[in-house]
Amino acid sequence: MELKKAAIVLNGFIHDFASGIWLAALLVIYKLHAAHLREPAATVLLNPLERLFFWWSVGAMVVIMATGAGRTFTYVDNWYGEDAEKVRRRMLIYKHVILLTAFSLGYLFIWGKVFH
Repeated sequence: MELKKAAIVLNGFIHDFASGIWLAALLVIYKLHAAHLREPAATVLLNPLERLFFWWSVGAMVVIMATGAGRTFTYVDNWYGEDAEKVRRRMLIYKHVILLTAFSLGYLFIWGKVFH
């Protein structure tokens, strides 16, 4: 049972870490693209970096989805009490709708910067 608990905690850490990598990669792409617009001669160097960070972000998203699915199966019912759990579950739905929207908008925003 102790190993299972450690795996659940590790899964959560990996999920959060991958989320940070995803956001950081998109921000780096944004900054690299701005730099190559300011200095067109650097485009030859910066375009491959933009693509590298793009694919790292895709890998991070795959990890986020996989570990998020893992969280679904390790969820503990009524941890905070029945009333609080109803609110918590509703808030989790809202959070995931917002995050899926953010993922989609993030990639729509970044796609044109990476593959132009």
